[in-house]
Amino acid sequence: MPFESLSERIQMSLRRITGRGRLNENDIDEMMKEVRLSLLEADVNYKVVRDFTKEVKEKALGEKIMKSLTPGDMVVKVVHDELKKLMGDKAVDVAYKAGGLSVFMLVGLQGAGKTTQCGKLANFLRKRDSKKPMLIAADIYR
Repeated sequence: MPFESLSERIQMSLRRITGRGRLNENDIDEMMKEVRLSLLEADVNYKVVRDFTKEVKEKALGEKIMKSLTPGDMVVKVVHDELKKLMGDKAVDVAYKAGGLSVFMLVGLQGAGKTTQCGKLANFLRKRDSKKPMLIAADIYR
């Protein structure tokens, strides 16, 4: 799945600097270049990637190092915080249409895991909310 691959690639980029005693701007630039490429290859919007990497770099260079963390660990914390800010850190509950049919549409690239996610979502809604989901494939191949 693309997201798992993206996650692994970002973790690899961050592992290279974790635990290092000293980091300079070039180290951060190199790491952010790898993160930027990973995000773009995962089809994340260019503007989102640009803004994200800019924010991480600014904060990583401007952050005071906490005594309990190495500089590399501090950059990892900054990346984590920015990803949380970008993705949202609040859980959102499913909103059902009152007394009627609720429609959920999953959109994504071929091979991204939409069908698998659909099945998991249907199972989740059936178990947790006692709903009776119906899955309909509506792509050009089915």
